Order: sequence, then structure tokens, then C-alpha cells
Amino acid sequence: MSFATEENGEEVVRREPFWVFGYGSLCWNPGFEYQKSVTGYVKGFSRRFWQGNTTHRGTESKPGRVATLIEDKEGVTWGKAFLIAAEDNAALPYLSTRECQLGGYRIYTVNFHPKPSFFTPSSSHSQNCTDKKDALLYIAVPENRHWLGAAPLPDIAKQILECQGSSGSNVEYLLRLADFMREEIPEALDEHLFSLERLVKKFAADMRICLRTLMGEAEKAEENKPEPQAVPSFQFASRIPDKKLRCVNM
Repeated sequence: MSFATEENGEEVVRREPFWVFGYGSLCWNPGFEYQKSVTGYVKGFSRRFWQGNTTHRGTESKPGRVATLIEDKEGVTWGKAFLIAAEDNAALPYLSTRECQLGGYRIYTVNFHPKPSFFTPSSSHSQNCTDKKDALLYIAVPENRHWLGAAPLPDIAKQILECQGSSGSNVEYLLRLADFMREEIPEALDEHLFSLERLVKKFAADMRICLRTLMGEAEKAEENKPEPQAVPSFQFASRIPDKKLRCVNM
């Protein structure tokens, strides 16, 4: 492959701050502490929902589908990079468990390009456009046991719609990633991601499946709903309009 591996996915000891680039659930749910985050992209890759997941978004009997990257000379994949402090001893072990041990991913080092800021002076803008940083990247390759590979998009969408794991529904993973892309990089194109989003929403509508429930929003709304307060009877009586009182048969 055209990028360097970090000791075959084993934990790497860092003696200075380092970046981790996320292009899947890390974009909206990193799960670790970081000093700052920057939206940007990596070149030479395209995002695909070809990796199976049997823990967070699926089960052994019904694996979900999550994102990985495939090599693509013309590809550009947008996501978010997180700067982790050198003294942080928790982030890498956490990511190793989440991505490598449970997810089947391996660690690589790539060039991450921060999104240019259009609010900086023109002199620094040109510098930002060419600025790049080394970042750790987690990629699932076909050799791992969870690999599902390519399939017709309608089949992938139906699989995503049907699967759920300990972290929630597979649908939530897909839709939150699509929302992140729209909110953070509205100008970016990702036909694979947005085609799957459209298909999932169409199939859910056809099957009358509530997406808010799959996103966990219905439960949250119910949890935050204030409990009804009992109204004393005299307060209720005082609220009856006069014209109603005149109709009471004493």
C-alpha cells in the first residue's frame, strides 16, 4: 500500500502531541480528550461502507456496516483531525480497543490537510492551503475478519437499516456522519455516503420505520419531557368559564 504502517496496528508510544484523523464515527463521537479539532481531508482515498461491525453497530449474527477507506488516486476524503497531548496516556489505548481489537482496523500514518480558513488574511491563506500534518489513521483492509466488501448500494442500505449494536443503530452511524459532512463541509462531495443516506431514508419511509427512534431522539425527548403536575380541584374549577358554570344543573 502507498502509506506506512505503524507497527502492524500495535500501540505506538508518542513523546510529542500528535494528530488522529477520523472519517467515521470519530467525526461526531471521538470518545477521548483532545486539545483541539480541525476539519480537513486526506488525499488518495475514498470512503466506503465495506467494513462489518459486530459490536458497536451490529452483532455476530447480524453485522452492521461502517466506513473504511480504499485507495483511490483521485480520491479525497473529508473528516476531522484531533490533536492529542503528548502526556495523554488514555487516548491511544482507547482507540486501539475501539478501532483495532473490536473494529478490525489497523493504524497508518498519512498527510492530513486542514480545511483552509476563509477568514484569515490572504498572506496566511495561501500558507494554510498547502499546510499539512502527519496524522494517525485507522483503516480496515480486506484481510481482517470483519470485512464485508463491496455490494449493491440498495443491499448495503437495507443491511444498515436492519442492524443495531451496543452503541445504537447502524442507521444512526450513517445519518450522523452525513449530517457532519453537510454541516462542516457543505461543498464536499461523497456520492457513496449520500446515496446510502437517500436509500436508507426511502426504505424507512416505505416500511414506515421511524428514523427518530433509530437515532435515539424519541427516547431522549421522552426522558426530557417534564412530568405532568397534578392540578388541585379548586384550581380546575376556577378555570371553568362563566358560561359553563351557568349550564350546571344544581
